[in-house]
Amino acid sequence: MAFFDSERLKVAAVVTFYMSSALIMVFVNKAVLNSSPDLPLLFLLLQLLIAVVLLHGTAAVSDKVKIPKVEIEVAKKLFPVVAVNIVGLVFNTLCLRDVEASFFQIARGLVLPLTIAVSSLYSRSSPSRMVLVSATVVTLGFMLGVAPSSSLPVTAIPSTLSLFYGVLSSLFIAFHAVLIKNSLPYCNNSTIELAWWTNAGSAILIFPFVILHGEPFKLYGLSQSTSWNSTTFIWGSLVTGLFGFLLCVAGLLSIKVTSPITHMFSSAARSVLQTALGVRIFGDILTVNRAISITVILGGTMLYTWIKSTGPATPPPSKAPADVELGNREGQEETTVLWQMEEDKDEKK
Repeated sequence: MAFFDSERLKVAAVVTFYMSSALIMVFVNKAVLNSSPDLPLLFLLLQLLIAVVLLHGTAAVSDKVKIPKVEIEVAKKLFPVVAVNIVGLVFNTLCLRDVEASFFQIARGLVLPLTIAVSSLYSRSSPSRMVLVSATVVTLGFMLGVAPSSSLPVTAIPSTLSLFYGVLSSLFIAFHAVLIKNSLPYCNNSTIELAWWTNAGSAILIFPFVILHGEPFKLYGLSQSTSWNSTTFIWGSLVTGLFGFLLCVAGLLSIKVTSPITHMFSSAARSVLQTALGVRIFGDILTVNRAISITVILGGTMLYTWIKSTGPATPPPSKAPADVELGNREGQEETTVLWQMEEDKDEKK
């Protein structure tokens, strides 16, 4: 039957791979952060180091993966993108630690509006009316999600600080997208080389803060406690490091073998599953407000995706994966970010 042809099976396999990798990343991250809330920076450092090791391992067995030479001049040019990446990852991790897994989609719901704003300021161009409509819809969804609800117990209400982490995480994702466009030429336009620089550089930058925060000493103290489950932390670090690497591959493959619309629908389906599993696994509370909020955010994001995929300035698929690199730890895919960058570049021309 035509339904079972190789191309359809390939698309189905890649979408399943992407969704599974993203979901595993979110829930294993959340489980580790729940069991070891005082070790967020050390946990992130281990993920970065594992990603670097896996990149080297892949390069050793595949000629298609090239590890860049360490050059001081290149490192200086890439410092801004590396610094913004690690700050964004830290806020990502802190946000996920402090909010419910089902609420994480809402807490970081301003990714699209902030990206449009930053890219417009950077390119000194105005987005189209429909793009502004989609950004407004997403912003409305975010406001619905963070609005106070009397149906939530006090323990389930996200703190102002956790929402602040989510907004900052979204903001740094927006800055990261702009900086990636400027940084790729220094890496021979290779996302793999940029991924190596980003992960290795981020590990170097975060290491002093791990020490200053006293997390190695906290780890030693926890290891002496009989109530701490070290297995969750150790295996969680290994699993998230591995799946952070696989998520990079999954995101690239998903964009390569599917259309942007298909990819975004798979992201939307993953978000719905993430919410449902958060309720099931962690006992998260899903209110009507939150359900409507997630629906509105996804609706606005898919509207934007449709506008980008049908408009005249839509870039070729080969350019899309540039912002899908190792470093996206929570499985929150922002593939629409680069489409906005490409449109702005075309408008400037």
